[in-house]
Amino acid sequence: MATTTTGRRPLTTAPTNTREDAPAVDASGETGTGFAARVSLGRVFAPVPSEFLLIASTALILTGFGLMMVLSATMATSVAAGDSPFEVVMKQAAFAIIGIPLMFLCSRMPVRFWKKIAWPALILATLFQLLVFIPGLGVTNDGNQNWIQIAGFQAQPSEFLKLSLALWLGYVLYRKQSLLRSWKHVFIPVVPVGGLVIGLVAVGSHDLGTGLILMAILLGCLFFSGVRLRMFLVPLLLVIFAAVYFAVTSPNRMARIMSSLVNFDSTACYNAAVGDCYQAVHGVWALANGGLFGLGLGNSREKYGWLPAKSNDYIFAILGEELGLIGCAVVLVLFTLFAVGAFHIIRKTHDPFIRIVSGGIIVWIVGQAIVNMGVVLRLFPVLGVPLPFLSQGGTSLLSVLLACGVLLSFARTLPQPPAAAPAVAAPARRVR
Repeated sequence: MATTTTGRRPLTTAPTNTREDAPAVDASGETGTGFAARVSLGRVFAPVPSEFLLIASTALILTGFGLMMVLSATMATSVAAGDSPFEVVMKQAAFAIIGIPLMFLCSRMPVRFWKKIAWPALILATLFQLLVFIPGLGVTNDGNQNWIQIAGFQAQPSEFLKLSLALWLGYVLYRKQSLLRSWKHVFIPVVPVGGLVIGLVAVGSHDLGTGLILMAILLGCLFFSGVRLRMFLVPLLLVIFAAVYFAVTSPNRMARIMSSLVNFDSTACYNAAVGDCYQAVHGVWALANGGLFGLGLGNSREKYGWLPAKSNDYIFAILGEELGLIGCAVVLVLFTLFAVGAFHIIRKTHDPFIRIVSGGIIVWIVGQAIVNMGVVLRLFPVLGVPLPFLSQGGTSLLSVLLACGVLLSFARTLPQPPAAAPAVAAPARRVR
């Protein structure tokens, strides 16, 4: 090596790269993509907040629990009809297989994505709901025309209205945060558009149960938006008036409401094979048969033709009969943990949009679960709303999993507490 005039060799220092995103250099001197790949994998496997883990785990456990109960509730009637005992649960599992990956895909979406699709989602969901009024597509079931059937596939469009309405309300109220002290900015366009969406379901499709859930979502979003109490009371009174009006103007609904007030000792409940209180009575009998520990998984007696809606609206009764009070308590605990995770998002976030949408979703899922269990316990009249995650119904399960994906997306944005600095050991003192 050449030397300088002083006879000393020059100091040779390897070139250093202070940029963290610099490309890696291999032995041949060519740049590689190893570091970029490590960065990408690091983002995928980055730690997530505890709220994310709580909501995701409870959603997955409840979905698995629901598949197990749908199988147990339907296998006897499927075999009696000459079909495979797994005929119904495989259809439900197909929606779970689609919905769970979609849930985690939605969890990767940024908040600005949900703000951008709020209006398009509500418009598309409303157009989807209008399909029930087309002859040949709309299907009537128990007096409700709230289903469509295409090529043997049956779906309930109103389930997607729940999530799209929560997103739309969150976006509109978020944009009007500084104007919510004014009556006109609170009610327009929330009340007209919300009334249109609810009217399509409650009036057009005669589905009061789903209409009440949509009303609850609207009230929940208004509440979590921070509007003044006197402004919140007016929509609340409108919702109560609309619910009472829809109930008293329908003989079928009034019959179901009155049946919930009939005493079990009445002759009508005991002797009517298909009376108004027949299903309510057998639902309570199923819970009574279960006792504390239940009859055992698959050993329900009411599912053998006694309880007509055993796999959807009254799945909680079959659960109580087979798994007893212990099984019912486990489901209640899971829904409670789900609600705790969602309320932590509401409490910790600084974004009004996240707070409003999360409030609407939690009112929808937990409120619908409370209504369904209350119907089985005969605390409420039969409203025909499924138990989230557990009841048979592919579109219901899919919409709930998508809503969970939105909550998981919001959970990723929560501020995390700063990591504790590592303790620095004091230098050892020299002993002379």
